[in-house]
Amino acid sequence: MQEEHPEPGTILYEDKLAGACHWSMQMRKGTSLRLIDNEGDANVGMLLYNPVNLLERYNAPDTLKCQHTFKLTKGNCLYSDMGRIFCSIVEDSVGWHETVCGNTTKKMVKQKWGERTYQEHHNDWNQNGYNSFLVELAKYGLGKKDMAANLNLFSAVGVDDEGNLKYLEDNSKAGDYIELRFEMDTLVLMHTCPHPLSPAQEYPRKSITYQIRQAAEVASDDFCMNLREENQRGFKNNEIFHLGAGCCHD
Repeated sequence: MQEEHPEPGTILYEDKLAGACHWSMQMRKGTSLRLIDNEGDANVGMLLYNPVNLLERYNAPDTLKCQHTFKLTKGNCLYSDMGRIFCSIVEDSVGWHETVCGNTTKKMVKQKWGERTYQEHHNDWNQNGYNSFLVELAKYGLGKKDMAANLNLFSAVGVDDEGNLKYLEDNSKAGDYIELRFEMDTLVLMHTCPHPLSPAQEYPRKSITYQIRQAAEVASDDFCMNLREENQRGFKNNEIFHLGAGCCHD
């Protein structure tokens, strides 16, 4: 008896991630992850790993240079350091997501917003992105040496007159979303700690909703695959990987 798959777009699971929290999960090839900004001005730090080879992880420089872009939006693919595509951005109501500014640290958070410890403030303590990722990495036997440059979804940066990166406020509104279609099984780490350049006067605690959905089959005219020739090669690398050969094109 042939197994029936849910219709594309079907929500398979839904939950909320409060502000200043972290989580991780494995996404399967053929599913998508929709992230929804509940209040506006959310920030979602994200890292991606290959669960069958944890040495393979998200590569920010390759993702940007091979698609000739500084920002990420619909049509862009998120690459591993082995030339494969973890996922494709199939929907995006925001228009700009950045992947160059990294994480907040404990020292940075203390300097900007003061120190609020878990012992004194419980779930209202001031977490930072770096340590949040370390907690999630440890669940899979990973540590500091396995940290890569991360995504900051819903956040955007520009350049001021002196060439300094500047946080762009009001980039994401309440209800805005981004949807990632997974082209291979992927370990996803994420946190909702503030962006490192956030100018907020008080520590921002912005929640998101995340939905795991059934994705549609990738058609020959797929927008993400055909956005650039490099993406076509990336999809070919995935095809070889799923056949068990595991090599890559340059």
